[in-house]
Amino acid sequence: MLVLRCGALGDLVYATAIIDALRMQYGEDIIIDFITTPGTAKLFERDTRVNRVFHLKHKKLPIWLSPQKRDIIHHSREYPYDVLISLEFGKQFKSLIKAIHANHKTGMGILETTVDTTSINRGESTKLYYRDIIDSQILVSAKPSLIGADYPSLKEKFSLPDHAIIIAPSNSHNQKKGLNYRAWPFEHWRTLMEKLSTQTPLIIVGARGEEAFFDHIKPYPNNNSIDLVGRLSIPELITIVQHAEGLICTDSATGHIGAAVDTPTFVLMGPNNPVTDSPYKSDTNKVYPLSLALPCAPCYKTETMEQCRDNICMKNLSPNNVFDTIKSTIKLF
Repeated sequence: MLVLRCGALGDLVYATAIIDALRMQYGEDIIIDFITTPGTAKLFERDTRVNRVFHLKHKKLPIWLSPQKRDIIHHSREYPYDVLISLEFGKQFKSLIKAIHANHKTGMGILETTVDTTSINRGESTKLYYRDIIDSQILVSAKPSLIGADYPSLKEKFSLPDHAIIIAPSNSHNQKKGLNYRAWPFEHWRTLMEKLSTQTPLIIVGARGEEAFFDHIKPYPNNNSIDLVGRLSIPELITIVQHAEGLICTDSATGHIGAAVDTPTFVLMGPNNPVTDSPYKSDTNKVYPLSLALPCAPCYKTETMEQCRDNICMKNLSPNNVFDTIKSTIKLF
């Protein structure tokens, strides 16, 4: 089986629901390959369920200019796939999908659906595009899942406490110019962290290159905070989130990771849709999209958002309300 998914990291987390679904349908010895970008491919570094990951760095390059695309096609010619599942709508993938050798091709742009995907979570809408190769009962139970690094070695490496809450304030728009509509105010993060640190240790996480963003939140609460910003690989992040008592984040890939490893996940959402864009809620996890549900929201990627100069959907979401929600939910308190 070959799965094509080259979107953002959060989108790839949604797509991991296909892995166990395929294994349940066709047996655990099934060979599953992925095509994705080099950065998001790190999600599979410790995942033995995935046989091979083809990196596709320049998605828009035509086949004759892309050695990566030619490598994928050559491999499929030598070892034809039983099934190719495309989880990408982009026009830049059509020629590659056509050229790959597979007995059956399905997925986005190939398999049609009449379901209104604007009213369901993107994890559910993603599953619609491989429903022809998975039994309905298996499909219903399919959910994202991830494999991380070894926890005991990580606990020793970073002197991790037995119980902690993960703080993940950043998102993919941190370094873009202008207003970051998905961000929670820095002063809100500082207030929340001060309140939480009196109750539990905190672990602050963020990607490499985001250190300047976190300077606005410092100083962290004394004696009860562990700063791991820029210090974790993706498999390490998966594992540390998995062993936390809870995760607090904005709409970001970290939130999707939290839900996929069944850690209680609190997502601060303003312009994004709490139904369609939140991490995937399953029968084994707890996802709490925290939103003011203002009349102007959701507005992500609309003219309303472009005209917004006062991000009240995030600014008016108070630290006290967030703290009270967390405290009433997590038994650690």
